[in-house]
Order: sequence, then C-alpha cells, then structure tokens
Amino acid sequence: MESQWKKVLDYIKEELGPAHYRTWFAKSTILSQEDGRMLIGVPSAFIKDQINAKYLNTLNDGIKKVFPEDLLIELKVDGGLNNLKIDEPEMELELYAPTFRTEAVGVNPKYNMTNFVVGLSNNLAYAAAQAVVQNPGISYNPLFIYGGTGVGKTHLMHAIGNDLLQKNPTTKIIYCSSEKFMNDFIESIKSKRTNEFRHKYRSCDLLLIDDIQFISGRDSTQEEFFHTFNELQGKNSQIVLTSDRPPNEIQKVESRLVSRFQGGLTVDIQIPDFDTRVAILRAKSEEKGDFVPEECLTAIAESMPTNARELEGKFIQIIQSLKLTNKEINIDNVHAQLGKPISATGEKIEFKKVLLEVNQYFSIKMADITGPRRKKEFVLPRHLAMYLLYEECKLPYQRIGELLGGRDHTTILHGVEKIREQLNRDREIQRVLIELRQQLSTTA
Repeated sequence: MESQWKKVLDYIKEELGPAHYRTWFAKSTILSQEDGRMLIGVPSAFIKDQINAKYLNTLNDGIKKVFPEDLLIELKVDGGLNNLKIDEPEMELELYAPTFRTEAVGVNPKYNMTNFVVGLSNNLAYAAAQAVVQNPGISYNPLFIYGGTGVGKTHLMHAIGNDLLQKNPTTKIIYCSSEKFMNDFIESIKSKRTNEFRHKYRSCDLLLIDDIQFISGRDSTQEEFFHTFNELQGKNSQIVLTSDRPPNEIQKVESRLVSRFQGGLTVDIQIPDFDTRVAILRAKSEEKGDFVPEECLTAIAESMPTNARELEGKFIQIIQSLKLTNKEINIDNVHAQLGKPISATGEKIEFKKVLLEVNQYFSIKMADITGPRRKKEFVLPRHLAMYLLYEECKLPYQRIGELLGGRDHTTILHGVEKIREQLNRDREIQRVLIELRQQLSTTA
C-alpha cells in the first residue's frame, strides 16, 4: 500500500507542483483501507480543511489512477504526522528553490492564496486575484486593490506572485513599493543608468507596486511610471497596484494615470467582519500549532474589531503571555489578558454613550436621531442606534422606543431587523458598524 500511495503523491506533485505538494500533501499517508473506504491522515485540521476545499478533486483523481476500486475518501487529523520525514531528494529542492528567487524580485514566499483567509470583507478582491493568476494580463489589467492598513492587500499581492510562479517558475516578477520605484528611478538618473532601470521594470511579466498613492505630487516619477505602465500593458504584462484609497481619491496624480488605474478592475478590502476575524485567528493558531478553544478565539475577535495585522498581533501577544506564565489557554485567562469585559456583552455601555457615538460619527445632532423627521440622511444613523442599543446595551424594544422620541416598539424591531439584513450583504454597513463598536470599546 505504501508504494501505491507514493504513486498517488507523485501524481499530485505533477498536477499541483512541488511547492503546493510540500505544503498540503507531503506529510499525508493512508491510515486504513477497507470496505470501500480509504482513511487518509493529515497533520492538522487546517490542512484537512484546505484539501477538502481546494484539492479534493486532485486527490480523488490520483487515487482513481492507482486504485482500481471505487473508494470513499475521508481525511483524518493525525498530529503525529508532523514528525514524518519528507522523502524528497535534497537535489530537487535545491534546484527548485533558486528558480523562484532569481525570477521574483521582492516576492515573499510565505504569502499565498491558500493561507489567505477569505470572508465577506475581502471575497471580491480574492476572486479577482485568482482570476489574474488564471489569466495574467488578460482578465483584469491593471488590478487595483485598495483598503486601510493591515487588511491584507500586500498579502494578496504577494500571493498573486507566488501562485503565478507556481504555474510557471520562469515568470519574471517585480514587487516593490512606490517609494522604492521612485528611489530606483532617482538613483538611475544620478548614476546615468536609466536604460538599466527601464529594462528592469519594463521587461517583467508581472509588476506589483505597493502603496501607489505615494507617487502623489512626484511629477517626474509619475511621468516615468506612466511610460512603464503603457509599455507593460502593451505587451500584456500584468500590473497589480495597491493603495489606501480608490484611484479617483488620490490627490496630485495626473488624470492620465488615474484613467489607467481605473482601466482594469478596482476592488476594495474592508476591515474584517467578525466571522473572518475568528477564521483568521483559527488559521493562526493552526499555523503556530497551538490548541486554542473556540470561545477564546471568539472573545479575542470580539474585542479587536480592527485590521487583520493588529488582530494577529494581539492574538500572539495573549497566547505567548499565557505560555510564559505557564497558564492554561482558557476563556478566563484570555479575558484577564484582554483587561476588560468584552464590550459585546453590553454590561458596561450606557445608552447615552451609544447615542453620542452615533451622532459624532455621522456629524448630526441628538434631535436629528430622536426627532420625528424622516429625512434620508437620518434613517441609517437612527437604525444603527436602534441596533446598537438592542445588541450592545441589551435594552428591550419598548425602552429603545422611549429613548428615540417615543417610537413604537414595532418601529424599533423593524430598524434592528433592517440592519441585520444589511449586514449580510452590505460591506459598507459592516465597516460602519465595526468602527462604531470600536469607538464604543475604546471609550468604555
């Protein structure tokens, strides 16, 4: 059976390439095969989930090629497989790795599509990135990704590079910040090596520029980037750009560049919603090999309605602190590390604070939210106030109605349900609610 499994793994390696094979299948094995059922062991729950989600068809195809009977495949986590020695020739690894490094300038190999956690806040950007990997230079060129700091723009950009390298290791890729592009250009002028600079940036198959907004006001850099952009696009080389704002909101950038930025696909990444934050923490705990109870992940996710980078930092800080003090990773100790009760319980938030934060956020008066006027610009703040008073302060509908100008409880119910419905599909409402909760948490 061992020799047959090796043939399955050889097929998978051929289909997915050495990098993905090593990541997801190198430490897998057959645990048992009987009564038309094959049990395959994998070293972690995260790997199990990823194989089920993305590579199950490849696994089934490999098994069908080697085993004559129809088998029902089931994956099982076996932590002992982490110690399994990978039987792969050293020479193959040594020859394979440099190909990536020599053809990819600046691309970080630890970021890929498989370890990018997908949720409501980033699913459109993720789908666009996958489309670019499948059809570089054709699907969306340029791909312009924007969003706040720490939400995953750079991760997705590197993932595009790494996945394209997986498909074709000879792909020429350059990743850099807009600041580095500018500094390289200035240095090439000083050293009279502009031809080398232009050859470097205009001969690549994929150009990844991070934080493109920083070319704002840099006229000569914009001029050079304009010509670089045109030449790359003219030969169907893929361009991916990130920014903290959409193209039309970047100040002091030539209109011809803004037009080109908008000529492909523009997608945004929002602050991660609650479910995505929990998924990020779950993936991080799997990556670190730590068992963290689900209620602990939930508590940390609820207390940190911020970007993914800050969330991961807080998670690592809490877990390491508990380990160093030899404390068990449980909900009580996690709450102690967080330093205060989770704001979502509503016990520490007064209704006056909710109303004040909503008014300040939307720059409206208390009378606008509690009064009878039904102007369009007051509807969303009023509904959000109803939702927060119900969810965060745990007030009954009748009491909320009294606070909001004597409104009937059915009106409050309608407002709360309206927000709940919008949270399932409206990413802007998700973002506003996260920011309001963050303000309530930091001022509690």
